[in-house]
Formats: sequence, C-alpha cells, structure tokens
Amino acid sequence: MSSAPQVILGIDPGTLVMGYGLISVRNGTISMLEMGILKLSAKEDHSERLHLIFKKMESLMKIHKPTHVAIEAPFFGKNVQSMLKLGRAQGVAIAAAMAGGLMATEYAPRKIKQSITGNGNATKEQVWKMLQCTLKFEEESPYMDATDALAVALCHHYQLSNPLAAITIQKKAGKKKVTSWETFLSVNPDRIK
Repeated sequence: MSSAPQVILGIDPGTLVMGYGLISVRNGTISMLEMGILKLSAKEDHSERLHLIFKKMESLMKIHKPTHVAIEAPFFGKNVQSMLKLGRAQGVAIAAAMAGGLMATEYAPRKIKQSITGNGNATKEQVWKMLQCTLKFEEESPYMDATDALAVALCHHYQLSNPLAAITIQKKAGKKKVTSWETFLSVNPDRIK
C-alpha cells in the first residue's frame, strides 16, 4: 500500500540569492523534485527583495504543497549589517512558511554537512557529490545556493527519520509532548514498519 509522499522544501536564505530545493519521500524512496535559485538585484530596495522572497515561497508552496519546510540558520559573521539583512531574509521565509500553515525547522550549516556527508567540515563540493549519489542524479548545479537548499531538505528528512530527533522537532512545532515509546508510536502510527 502506497502512502502519500512527504514533500520537504529546503531553503538557503539570502538577500541577493535565495536557494531552494524540494525532495519527495514515498515508501522510503527519496527523489529530488526541483531545485533552483531566486536571484535578486542588488539595485532593488531591500524591502522589495524581501517581498520577492515571500512571493517565491508562496509560489513554491502552492505548486509543490510541502509537508515540511527546513531552513539553513545563518552563520555568524563579522559584518553586522549583512547579518541583519540575512536575518530579515530568513524571517520572511519563515513567515511565508507559517502563512502556508507550516513551521520552519532551522539547521546550522555544520549540522547539515554532518547529516549529509558525516563530516561537519565538508566542502560544498563534497556535499553536492553526496547529494548526487543519494538522490541518484548526475546533472550539475550551476548555483551552490540551490545545492545548499537541497541539502537542508535532505538533512530534515534524516532528522525526521531519526525517532529521537523527530521527538525534538515535534516539541518545537508544538505537538503533543512525547514521554515514552508507547506515546511516540501512538502519535506517529505511520512510523511503524
């Protein structure tokens, strides 16, 4: 019996380039649905760029109807202005997910690399090669922002597949508190094989 696919939208937020990647998980088979970027002009007003990020998120959610949204948390840099702008872009992406009825789960870049390659210090190229191997496709990505977003989506799938991590994700999403395996199984009947 085939279950409904789980669709995960991964986002790599940015004020000039926002990467996005979507994967589908059905009966244990993971496949890439789409990946790409939203390229924003540096000449545009910052608030207009934020509006375009929101509209792109709305569009992706309308087309693919994701069941989960995962977003890369910003790393901390030395340029305060850049960090503020990146935080705004991330906030708009999270707000768009929430407007669509979904919570966005954040992952640190190191956690994403660890989840995909087993090495939190992996290079972007190593992450990309592992994505190609795992998702079984050969095409090259012209933009690392898109591959980063695809990695965020796959990282989220791995976290959902890990019962202990799934409990943490559910608690953050405000779902029923899980205190035992019996409760976990009653809350997640689809996880029983």
